[in-house]
Amino acid sequence: MIRSTTTPRRRAGALVSLLAVVGTLGTAAPAQAAPGTGAPLTCRGQGVDPTAKARHRAEILITAPLHRVWDLQTDVEAWPTWQRPAAPMTVERLDHGPLRTRSRFRATVALPTSPPAAIVITSTVRQLQHGRCLRWTGPADGPGFHVDGVHVWTFVPVAGGVLVRTEETHTGPQADEDSDLGLDTWLADLKAAAEKPC
Repeated sequence: MIRSTTTPRRRAGALVSLLAVVGTLGTAAPAQAAPGTGAPLTCRGQGVDPTAKARHRAEILITAPLHRVWDLQTDVEAWPTWQRPAAPMTVERLDHGPLRTRSRFRATVALPTSPPAAIVITSTVRQLQHGRCLRWTGPADGPGFHVDGVHVWTFVPVAGGVLVRTEETHTGPQADEDSDLGLDTWLADLKAAAEKPC
């Protein structure tokens, strides 16, 4: 079961909602407790942006080994093989080797527009602790569109599997305070992929 919270506001943003379902954006917002916790998520002491307009937190229990969950989440180029994006998406690493601090990756989301257009999300890993947490930041840019994001993930071994928590925030004129930022879908897809029989 996914438990989630969103900063309540009333602002529509079809483009941000599309990107949210793709699940590749992240930025920070005012401190608000995630389900089951009273403190903001952090990785190596760093969290989301406490001034962001849009913020969402979610968590899920995944019945799978930690190494499988971690490997799926950190193999960013393979995300399109197990995520269900709302639009065609590609992800490429901008460096080589295992994901680590200062690693960079770029997601390109094709928009269903005429003429064809795309949103490009360039992320940089700022903090990483193997098997425990991950935090990246980066902008999303497209025609008449800009959002800055911060995204934090934590992985906690518990009885029966791994408790995965995530928190993301967006800042910028197109930040949608009502969106779940795609986190609920992302967690459901991660759970399905990790629990799939090998």
